[in-house]
Amino acid sequence: MAAAVGRICGARLLQKYGIVAPQICQLSTNAQAWTKSRKLWLTTLGVGAGGVGALLFALEQSVQASGSEAHPYHQPWSHNGWFQSLDHASIRRGYEVYKQVCKACHSLQYIAYRNLVNVSHTEEEAKAEAAEVMIKDGPDEEGNYFERPGKLSDYFPSPYPNENAARAANNGAYPPDLSLIVSGRKGGEDYIFALLTGYMEAPAGVVLREGQNYNPYFPGGAISMAQVLFDEAAEYSDGTPATASQLAKDVATFLRWCSEPELDERRLMTIKAIGIFSFLAAIVYYYKRHKWSTMKSRKLAYKAVSKK
Repeated sequence: MAAAVGRICGARLLQKYGIVAPQICQLSTNAQAWTKSRKLWLTTLGVGAGGVGALLFALEQSVQASGSEAHPYHQPWSHNGWFQSLDHASIRRGYEVYKQVCKACHSLQYIAYRNLVNVSHTEEEAKAEAAEVMIKDGPDEEGNYFERPGKLSDYFPSPYPNENAARAANNGAYPPDLSLIVSGRKGGEDYIFALLTGYMEAPAGVVLREGQNYNPYFPGGAISMAQVLFDEAAEYSDGTPATASQLAKDVATFLRWCSEPELDERRLMTIKAIGIFSFLAAIVYYYKRHKWSTMKSRKLAYKAVSKK
């Protein structure tokens, strides 16, 4: 590429651009300003930077591979791929699993009830869901705090008033907020599904403290959260059989949506952008062919001058 720029500059094709041409020519390795030592130094710098990047990538992969936890299998999610959307029926069922099972310990502090509208619930259904919870509000005109039914603008309330209360209720363990849990864990929804379905008896040599359980997908294997998903642990409003794997799949899909509520819109915008840029590329290609047709079809012939 640099050599091609040098040939263009040498042919003086850019000489009419008095300001741009000298700057472009300086980028060419064929220019006289580029000495052998400078070329060698820049080549060494590029190779060194590439080597450091490859080393860091290899170290990151080796650290992940050397961990004591098991690596979750990749599941065939319906939203895999650039042009696939989330399963909104699964999002609704996942919300029901969260409401019936997970809500007792985990919060969704970055999700508001209005986010459910036209995603998993209608506006009336979302208002009904919000009205089921009591939100602490105030102060009123007299300076007192009061409780009121929730509104669409309210965020999902935390099951505990503060972190200390949460730890006291869970033997010192703090249940994490689930709003961004899929984006914050390596493996995403695959990790969530594997964790919820991967409980087993501790192997020989693994010592668990009181209140801990063994899960090979959790770092260290010892997890304070007990297994919560069993067959019929929750009830679906649409009649879907509530097996443990179905519950885990739906709640993982719901938490994926919580981490990226704009996922469907972003992928729809990707499809629109590809269509628009493809159309513009066709126009630009046709325009280029049209403008260069006179140059491409031009014929240069030598005609000898006869001597009289």
